[in-house]
Amino acid sequence: MPGTGFFSEWWRILWNRILPEVPDERRLKDCLHVIYDRSDDWRWLEQQPPEASQHLWSLLAPTEELRSIDWLSIQDQILDSVLLLAHRVSGLGVDSELMRAAPDFDENSPRFIALSAEALDFVNAFRQHINTVEPSLDDGSQLLVMADQCQETLQRIRKRALTVGTSLHLSYILTRSEQSLERLRELVAILISADRNQEEAITAWSTFAHEAFLAENRRNSMRYYMSQLSRLMAVRVTENAARSGEHYICETKSDYQQMWRSAAGAGVLIGGMALLKVFAAGLHAPLFVEAFLFSMIYGLGFVLIYLLGMTVATKQPAMTAQTLASLLSDIKPNRAADLERVVDVVAAVCRSQLAAIGGNVMLALPVAIGLGWGLSELAGVPIISMEKGAHLLEDLDPLSWAIPHAAIAGFYLFLSGLITGYFDNQAAYSDFGARIARLRWLQKLLGKDRAQRFGFYIQERMGGIMGNFLFGCMLGSTGVIGTILGLPLDIRHIAFSSANLGYALLGFDFALPLKAVLWGALGIALIGMTNLVVSFALALRTALRARRVEFEHWMPLLGAIWRRFRQHPRSFLLPPRE
Repeated sequence: MPGTGFFSEWWRILWNRILPEVPDERRLKDCLHVIYDRSDDWRWLEQQPPEASQHLWSLLAPTEELRSIDWLSIQDQILDSVLLLAHRVSGLGVDSELMRAAPDFDENSPRFIALSAEALDFVNAFRQHINTVEPSLDDGSQLLVMADQCQETLQRIRKRALTVGTSLHLSYILTRSEQSLERLRELVAILISADRNQEEAITAWSTFAHEAFLAENRRNSMRYYMSQLSRLMAVRVTENAARSGEHYICETKSDYQQMWRSAAGAGVLIGGMALLKVFAAGLHAPLFVEAFLFSMIYGLGFVLIYLLGMTVATKQPAMTAQTLASLLSDIKPNRAADLERVVDVVAAVCRSQLAAIGGNVMLALPVAIGLGWGLSELAGVPIISMEKGAHLLEDLDPLSWAIPHAAIAGFYLFLSGLITGYFDNQAAYSDFGARIARLRWLQKLLGKDRAQRFGFYIQERMGGIMGNFLFGCMLGSTGVIGTILGLPLDIRHIAFSSANLGYALLGFDFALPLKAVLWGALGIALIGMTNLVVSFALALRTALRARRVEFEHWMPLLGAIWRRFRQHPRSFLLPPRE
């Protein structure tokens, strides 16, 4: 990774797109752009097998050609690079961010300092060897041992970051230090093998050259740079989401019953939220005010549902996909036990999702009807006009924009999962609960003990609160943004759509033909399916990419799922009998 900051590197890449750099032909890395002149050459270079690269360099560097090369100059430059890399790792290794992430880092920091000193000893010894042609040669073993110890420390910090949280800066330091250590090993291998035999030297050089050529070709790729940055924190974010996803999977009968209860409770609140949105739309307020009202209704409503321990069905896929991805990263398709373990989770996810949908829809619809009818009786006039009822029914038409709008909601569901993981990470990393507990006004109001408990409560739920609130804001503002831009943008959510069907029935005074009701019910089913498929697919893809898993065994997995469905269809609908 580059040594510049995020915005500096971003601006450099962007500026080079506008005005390309002038290559310096005295530098090898600039000459590479003459050979690899396409910005996407790294794609086929990445697929090149090591044997092909070694064969290429053996053809380019026959023995008689190697004798005429000025090896001293080349070795001197490589030695300077070894020294530079060691100093870089030593500097990054004593960064305050690393010390903060590892409480015992004071015990390990001497390793990074010693790496620089050991590299200097190695370089001096090697230069003395090539200048005096001494038979003895430092094989770099001690330097590599120090590099391995530094690598071990970095890995421990990275593992701890999965528990206590990470930051972009910390992830950046860890990644750049690990890359520098790997490059140092490659250069030491080139230096040592060059003194032994040509075959080892070519192997070491081809490995180094392959990685260096890839890095240089991708240096001006904005897409690759952004993907690198996103991966720095993606694992931590998806790990948080995976832990949340485990709570949405029903393994036992009691879990299944609890899912129904929590989803039913959410359905009751969603029925009320849908009515509030109808009232807010009836105000015909200015667009900004309308977006604010819609966002608050959705956002605060979802936060309330979350804090009460209730479940919104469509929130599950974005979370459970992370759990499934963690299993797929360890699966061995030739082992039946591994496949069965994944199939067990898939079956549990299916029955959990069906229970959540059932609880949401089966309560949101009757609550909407009952609430609307009760308020109409109290007011003495229908609270839902026939015109509004027709509009609500039209929004459920499967042949209208309902399905694309449901896909937008599915995308927002996926984003809310990432937002939840991100804020969970930030809360853990910044020790958010302890900070809240230190607020003097809160201590005076609640006392120190209660302030600490309150801080811990907020820290544990920060991700869920922010994820649900911002998800609500996205849902509430999309339609208004579409109006401003003149685009057909809006959202459709299965639970709110079922409540809207109830209010549509009320608007028509229950005089709708059965065909219209069934058509609306079909629209709700398709909206729900779209919500789930889009959010699950995006979340699973992101989680697999974050773990750098390229799962290629979908057919055996799908076959195992199909066999389970034929043999035990009940497991996809109901929990196992106890």
